[in-house]
Amino acid sequence: MIGRLNGIVAEKQPPLLLLEVSGVGYEVQMPMTSFYQMPEVGESVTIHTHFVVREDAQLLYGFAQKVERELFREIIKANGVGPKLGLAILSGLSAAEFVNLVANNDAASLVKLPGIGLKTAERLIIELKDRLKNFTLSQQKDLGDLSLPQEALGSTFVEEVDVEQDAIDALLALGYKQTQASKVVKKVRTPDMSSEDLIKAALKSMI
Repeated sequence: MIGRLNGIVAEKQPPLLLLEVSGVGYEVQMPMTSFYQMPEVGESVTIHTHFVVREDAQLLYGFAQKVERELFREIIKANGVGPKLGLAILSGLSAAEFVNLVANNDAASLVKLPGIGLKTAERLIIELKDRLKNFTLSQQKDLGDLSLPQEALGSTFVEEVDVEQDAIDALLALGYKQTQASKVVKKVRTPDMSSEDLIKAALKSMI
């Protein structure tokens, strides 16, 4: 089990982070809430990871905070919920927002996320409501700190078409349909947005 990595950010292509550790590049998929907290390319960072082994792949999921990883692990324990859906949930909602929706039985908000129908939303609430009560007080405090940032970290000049395509590609990777992703990206796009700004705005508009 790979539980934590410390290395240099080699590439950032949301929701994928390439982290170089002692000469080895690890491809790590991250929820956007964690991705926004990653430093610029060339800087060092420590991330908490969840390792998944399948017959056809070995996948790493990364998180900026340990408590977010623990929440992810609780989510994917729910019947019919896999890592990809867990990633989408914690990209569209902050950890604190998700916990609050479950506590308030708010299935209507959960179904706005890609891949979640009403039955899945209701099942998540039923299965997780009691388990999330077991989080310690310190974990609850940490969850409160994991809200979506007001501004994405850093931005560099990129051609508009590349910014839009990066945002669309990220939404597709999170489970949104091509037509839905393209429509919302064009709707929320404003001049001088970085791809991370655009992804954040697009996700926010769909919740």
